[in-house]
Amino acid sequence: MTTLASISRRTGTRFVSSLPALLGVVVFTFILMRVLPGDPAVFFASGPNAGKAEIEEVRRLMGLDQPLLYQLALYLRDIATGNLGRSLTTGQPVLADIQQRLPASLELTFTALVLALTLALPLGIAAALNPGKLVDHAVRFACTLGVCVPTFVSGLLLIYAFYYLLGWAPDPTGRLDIFAQAPPRITGFLLIDSLIARDGTTGLAAASQLILPAATMALFVLAPLARMTRASMLAVLGSDFIRTADAMGLSRARVVGVYALRNAMLPVLTIAGIVFSTMLGANVLVEKVFSWPGVASYALDALLASDYAPVQGFVLLMASIFVVVNLTIDVLYGIADPRIGIE
Repeated sequence: MTTLASISRRTGTRFVSSLPALLGVVVFTFILMRVLPGDPAVFFASGPNAGKAEIEEVRRLMGLDQPLLYQLALYLRDIATGNLGRSLTTGQPVLADIQQRLPASLELTFTALVLALTLALPLGIAAALNPGKLVDHAVRFACTLGVCVPTFVSGLLLIYAFYYLLGWAPDPTGRLDIFAQAPPRITGFLLIDSLIARDGTTGLAAASQLILPAATMALFVLAPLARMTRASMLAVLGSDFIRTADAMGLSRARVVGVYALRNAMLPVLTIAGIVFSTMLGANVLVEKVFSWPGVASYALDALLASDYAPVQGFVLLMASIFVVVNLTIDVLYGIADPRIGIE
């Protein structure tokens, strides 16, 4: 009970302290969208050939004829009531568009993060156990190569190799190919919905479509995860309690897997949270290359069209997810190391 109370108190304090940051993000994004070049009224009033009266009417309908502070006050009021506005590009409420597209981005990001951690943790541990040796140099070279290659380049290379040359992967045209039928929407995650519906064929098709984009994102974030694992393990392996465990005759596997790895996980948890938030907002290139219907590509299309509401909703969503991820990391910190208190 004491631990649960401490975790709840810690989470509540962190959440309250994050509210000013969320407000700052909302205000900054709102002002930034208004000062960027381009007039959305011209874009949505049948292009540059539209008459002045038509443009002014569109501006009035969009509320752009009002003073900036008044527009901001109305926007903050709408956010407080759960109204993120309406997308002029899709004609749908922004909240509905985000609810429709967010599961696709989350499914891709979660899969990529799990894949990256599955590769990064063993590589980082192997490099830390063999500092300065061939394994260490090979891991650092692979990490550097992953960072240097942009995601759209690695994505195109994977498509060329596994789809065009080998024919192992399906065509990169979204979450499902045209011959597969989507399962009943329950969570929005195709893998989970297929499992609930007991539709193995659709689940396999969704997993096949997911492999290449998830691998593309995993290769890009593999470097920071593996580097942090290596650095953290090296620091822990040089600690007094590790030398004591070795002197007591404990097996090397137990020392590394139980004592060293658990104490080295705190920095890895931090970088994993940062990486997850970054992946969710920055996977727009992957979504474009693989025609993935996620929120990042949705926000990019809206930005190119000077459609304010979707971009502002996307930024607010990313800021909120970042806060939730930080709160989750705080809770995991308390579980991994009970000595960490609310302070």
